[in-house]
Amino acid sequence: MQEFDKISIAEISKKDMLMIIEALEYTGKNTNIDSFLKLRKNIIKELSELADSTEDEFIQYLKK
Repeated sequence: MQEFDKISIAEISKKDMLMIIEALEYTGKNTNIDSFLKLRKNIIKELSELADSTEDEFIQYLKK
């Protein structure tokens, strides 16, 4: 098995990405494990920068 440190999400649907983001938020809030919320924030930050939008605009885009 080949080892790697990073994983790239090349083709994931908007629906699936929204589900991941919402699952991280739900889990973080209901378990009080802050690392889930931090991961959610980091994903949104990175993707909104790639999309040249604000984080709120990006979330709204995923919900369309």
